[in-house]
Amino acid sequence: MATSKLRLLIIGAHPDDADYAAGGTAALYRTAGHDVRMVSLTNGNAGHHAAPGPGLARRRLGEATAAGAVIGAEYHLFDIHDGELQPTLENRWKVIHLIRTYKPDLILTHRPNDYHPDHRYTSQLVQDAAYMITVPAVVPGTPHLARNPVIAYLPDEFQKPYPFAPTVAVDVGPVIDKIIAMLDCHVSQFYEWLPANTLTLHEVPTTPTARKAWLGEQVKARLRKQAERFRPQLVQCYGETCGQAVEYAEAFEPCEYGALLDTDAAKRLFPFTFEAKR
Repeated sequence: MATSKLRLLIIGAHPDDADYAAGGTAALYRTAGHDVRMVSLTNGNAGHHAAPGPGLARRRLGEATAAGAVIGAEYHLFDIHDGELQPTLENRWKVIHLIRTYKPDLILTHRPNDYHPDHRYTSQLVQDAAYMITVPAVVPGTPHLARNPVIAYLPDEFQKPYPFAPTVAVDVGPVIDKIIAMLDCHVSQFYEWLPANTLTLHEVPTTPTARKAWLGEQVKARLRKQAERFRPQLVQCYGETCGQAVEYAEAFEPCEYGALLDTDAAKRLFPFTFEAKR
């Protein structure tokens, strides 16, 4: 465990993005005694085939809060309509305020090239806020930060304009059950909207126990695929023997608008990844 308490801020576009893409890293942070805040820049009120609107926003807030509670993390939702996020000056100020008040060591967010406009604009808002958080005259009501935190991108499979290029990979096998438990809290998404949207609603089991097991198999398959995809980074972080043995993984690509994510920074911000080499 690191000698000082770290602060991890995961900024997603929707109320399940943070734990879907980095729930394992968040769980490892909390297990090590560090602080974690997960944020959705929208309230998720459009993400349902049968019951969108204010009631869904309230439901998704409850689901996100429960997911955060699985690992003892805060989960905050901005009151911006799902599907309507824009990289406006007002929203940039909100993100600057968020970063300044939380004072994270590490920010994880979407890449700017993505299928969903909310994801793209979330990334742009974080990037637009990055340098400005150090400028006292910008959003003067919130004390500025002396330096940028490290910013890194969440994994995706998009190839253009360039593929996801991580430098850090994390073994999330020790917390795989916590990842599944967090995602299981998002009932409206993983058991209703996403299956309906992908025409697989008929495949969802009817009982809570069976559907959680069904979801768990999907989560494990995805994270197992990521471990194979990011095997070189796992070996670099954990060493040959331990890196080859990792079954489930998350990975992160540095954003050059933040502080440098070099080897020393990686060892500080992802201490659990380098312990196997010692």
